[in-house]
Amino acid sequence: MLALSVTLAGKAPHRKAVKPIAREWGNQLSILIIGGTGGTGRQLMKQALELGHYVTALTRKPAKLTIEHPKLRVIKGDVLDYESAESAMRGQNAVLCALGHKPWLYPDRILSEGLRNILRAMKICDVLRFVCETSLGIGNSVGRLGLYYTFFVIPLILPFYFSDKVRQEEAIAANDVDWVIVRPGILANGPARGKYRHGPNVGSFIWTRISRADVADLMLRQLTDDEYLGTAVGVYW
Repeated sequence: MLALSVTLAGKAPHRKAVKPIAREWGNQLSILIIGGTGGTGRQLMKQALELGHYVTALTRKPAKLTIEHPKLRVIKGDVLDYESAESAMRGQNAVLCALGHKPWLYPDRILSEGLRNILRAMKICDVLRFVCETSLGIGNSVGRLGLYYTFFVIPLILPFYFSDKVRQEEAIAANDVDWVIVRPGILANGPARGKYRHGPNVGSFIWTRISRADVADLMLRQLTDDEYLGTAVGVYW
């Protein structure tokens, strides 16, 4: 367990030079959502469409998406396939990533390798803003996902999954896009409360919980807010 803690721990991701970009996007953005069939991804799509944005969802299984909307475009593809990522990236203003996968019980690099394709496609297509969901419990937030996850779930059930989340964050921090990492506490379904703790040092050593709807709300706010640009921000109730 000590070895895993060392693997997951690290300094807070931070860009050496952060300069807010000049945008002329207006109130309607073209947003690519990665991981749209997951819980947070569905909330991102729902809320983005409600805000009037144009949404493109890249997914391996389009049939799993039940949302229909005139401003929603669904593309069948896989982030592990670079051509899929670049095709979906063209014409976007920003990317929201809520990538996840099952099963979690063996070593893989789906999160980090998929992310590298996304970042490469962003550079080629000149897409600047990137907001990515990871988790509390890694980097400088080790231990802040709560006792149960820190001492049982992460070391015994999800060590490989969380190790790849570390690689994911490292790849983001090394990139020159305008990024924000959002680290939620333990995810729950249910409606948004609209009030939640958030910040670079947010988390709890006892217990954390946050709805996917509130995580999506914070992620969407990062598209036009530069407060957390180039940092990892925790969020929980």
